[in-house]
Amino acid sequence: MFSWAMFMAPMIWYGPTVGVRNTLIPQLFSQIDSANKVWAYGIIGAVATLVSAITNLLFGALSDVTRTRWGKRKPYIVLGTLIMAGSLVAVANCKSVVAVILVWIIDASAENAIAASIYPQISDRIAPKWRGTVSTFYGVGFTISQQGFTILAAQFLGNVKYGIYTMAAIAVVLGIIHLFLSNEQGNLDEPKIKLSKETFKKYFFIPTKGAHDFYLALFGKFFMVVGSTIVTTYLLYIFTDYMGLNSSQAGHSVSIFSTLMLVIGVTFALIAGPLADRAKRIKLPVTIATFLLGFAALFPLFAVHPWAMYVYGVIAAVGNGIYNSVDGALNLDVLPSSDTAGKDLGLINLANTLSQMVGSISASAIVSTWGYHAIFIFAVGMEIIGGCLIAAIKSVK
Repeated sequence: MFSWAMFMAPMIWYGPTVGVRNTLIPQLFSQIDSANKVWAYGIIGAVATLVSAITNLLFGALSDVTRTRWGKRKPYIVLGTLIMAGSLVAVANCKSVVAVILVWIIDASAENAIAASIYPQISDRIAPKWRGTVSTFYGVGFTISQQGFTILAAQFLGNVKYGIYTMAAIAVVLGIIHLFLSNEQGNLDEPKIKLSKETFKKYFFIPTKGAHDFYLALFGKFFMVVGSTIVTTYLLYIFTDYMGLNSSQAGHSVSIFSTLMLVIGVTFALIAGPLADRAKRIKLPVTIATFLLGFAALFPLFAVHPWAMYVYGVIAAVGNGIYNSVDGALNLDVLPSSDTAGKDLGLINLANTLSQMVGSISASAIVSTWGYHAIFIFAVGMEIIGGCLIAAIKSVK
């Protein structure tokens, strides 16, 4: 039951967010203020990153110290889901760019309340030897959220309001099912945290003791995501400007690419976790997955043809599937303390968010300065650095 709850977890917050922010909001801005849609969408991204930097850590830390009859994670999941759904409905009815941006601050805060509270449940309730398998369910859900919700949202480009309503409804329905399946119990019997200088430092500041491997995993993820984001940010333009396809051909190629990423990614996510548990190896598959992403980028670097991007998609999907499935278990195994799982995992979530922003900005600068071929060179370099950092972790095999 709990494994299925974690399968649904990313589809409560990440899936609707990806669908709305990446697909439906750009279309909404085109309808509201077409002349200023580019800068408006850029501000949405910056706002989301800034809010994530604050709220992910805050809600993660608060959930660590919360003691209620409903448990320490459930209150934030419930309130976060309801507020996120409500703010999405509000976004769908906004008539100005400024209104969308202001409401999105609320949405991003609620989204991060869910994200910071939902994944630490694995640390709270699952023994280390089974975390790879449970993380697989989360990884599969995450992969579906990345690709599937983008495809779903694209079906509503002709009716943006209805599409956003659909995303809000999905969040609420899956949130209810998740709460039922996870069945978190009250934790009033746990010792209450008394506020002092030491406890404040422990629960609300970045970890400093026993955190060497934690930071290797954090920065390994950072460079891995930067490397993949550099490529995917300009996916459409890679097919048109770099490979010379027209709009119709490029759209078809993007559909093929996305389908490959979804199907192969889910397949390898399903396989990787149980195999990692059986082999008692967590670090090794994450390291291999990161290097695979770098290897994949070599194909479009040396072959300026759509088939090279399809090969990239296949290899990257294998890497992403393995990574999404097992990386969560690795993050749990390198936590400095299980008492501060929410806050520390919030740091890793923050690294993931910042790396996407850095990757997008870097891609723009690289293409403008050196051209499209250079993004693949940088992608290879980022993945090599990320893989080496993960390989340097000593406490996990």
